[in-house]
Amino acid sequence: MAVDYTVIAVYLAGMLAMGWWGMRRARSKSEFLVAGRRLGPVMYSGTMAAIVLGGASTIGGVGLGYQYGLSGAWMVFTIGLGLLALSVFFSARIARLKVYTVSEMLDLRYGGRAGVISGVVMWAYTLMLAVTSTIAYATIFDVLFDMNRTVAIVLGGSIVVAYSTLGGMWSITLTDMVQFVVKTIGVLLLLLPIAVVRAGGFGEMKAKLPTGYFDPLGIGGETIFTYVLIYTFGMLIGQDIWQRVFTARGDRTAKWGGTVAGTYCLVYALAGAVIGTAAKVLYPNLASADAAFATIVKDELPVGVRGLVLAAALAAVMSTSSGALIACATVANNDIWSRLRGIAGAGGEERDEVRGNRLFILVMGVAVIVTAIALNNVVEALTVAYNLLVGGLLVPILGGLLWKRGTVQGALASVVAGGVAVTGLMAGYGILANEPVYYGLLTSLAAYLAVSLATPATDPAVLAAWRERLAGRTPETAGTSPVPVSR
Repeated sequence: MAVDYTVIAVYLAGMLAMGWWGMRRARSKSEFLVAGRRLGPVMYSGTMAAIVLGGASTIGGVGLGYQYGLSGAWMVFTIGLGLLALSVFFSARIARLKVYTVSEMLDLRYGGRAGVISGVVMWAYTLMLAVTSTIAYATIFDVLFDMNRTVAIVLGGSIVVAYSTLGGMWSITLTDMVQFVVKTIGVLLLLLPIAVVRAGGFGEMKAKLPTGYFDPLGIGGETIFTYVLIYTFGMLIGQDIWQRVFTARGDRTAKWGGTVAGTYCLVYALAGAVIGTAAKVLYPNLASADAAFATIVKDELPVGVRGLVLAAALAAVMSTSSGALIACATVANNDIWSRLRGIAGAGGEERDEVRGNRLFILVMGVAVIVTAIALNNVVEALTVAYNLLVGGLLVPILGGLLWKRGTVQGALASVVAGGVAVTGLMAGYGILANEPVYYGLLTSLAAYLAVSLATPATDPAVLAAWRERLAGRTPETAGTSPVPVSR
């Protein structure tokens, strides 16, 4: 294992080095939080794919393939569909707003007063998303070093917190680009073909497994519908995803770069399911489906290649973890702390705000590590995150983009009603039940429509300013740069 350990050690050291380099680039709020809004199509596509394809998409995607066959691709497939929908229909408008958070968008659209409440819901989502990725370190480091769970979480989490705190979005962008390359080589170009060959090829796989393993709808229509509702719609509104859209240097980059990333996700989804199906042939009696990835990597790959593929798993986890962490800190600082102190938009040099945002990443990083140590169930934590996001924020966000009659009162009622309904229903039906997100979303929609129609329409001046921002005609140019980079 010495060669494998060396590959992993070099990879982790490289992540920290890029964090140090990014610190020298991040000298303003715009540079620190959204990479100066200057990413070109190549880096934008790579980093966007990296953030959405995390440990759940890699380890969990292979596990679903082990359990259900090719239809296990649907979870990651719906993530790709969501990213495609965001990129084609909404990303250009989002990028033109020149904001830092989803809550700022809600304030612009509805005329203020929606930020703190929506910020709390978004903060809870990004925190739990970061926690789920951090928990996944325990699985990977256990395979590598037979390491204690708590030590593994602290080690992996500390590396992510370190490079994220040092350079903000610039560090995360650089590391995510490397992680994208490592995942592509490790999972698509190495593990996928090796797994299929070791399983005897597709003919042997079909001969040894039930026909349901090759049914594209074998996982079940209700499950697929729930994936679409949670993950496809979740991609449209998550702060971690929007914050990447804000890094694009222009409309075309956001639209077409995101489209490339979404297409990549579809390929990655199918690859994970095929790897899991091959693992079922090779190891038909694993105690846990989620152990399929680690088992096939440990037992079937040659020395050196094994280290690279495990580095790919680490890359998947770290990219999602760092993206969720900076999103969590951005929301906590800009949407909650600053507003509660009454200083939102109070001016000051953006250069002076870097230190505050860096401090929030550090504090939120420690909170994520502590929470990850206390929790055990990744699936439950991820479900809580997406249920809160979709149930509480999907309607007011999409309503603001698509329906001009929506009002701030309607938006607030939608966030509160949806969030309370989802939370109560999870307590009643169970966290993993489908009912909380179904009924929570319907409650949110009903509250939005009823209250919006019962209250005065949004001030025409607010809507006019909103249309100006959507068209890209905005006086807020601080922190942007006309210098194109990262082709």
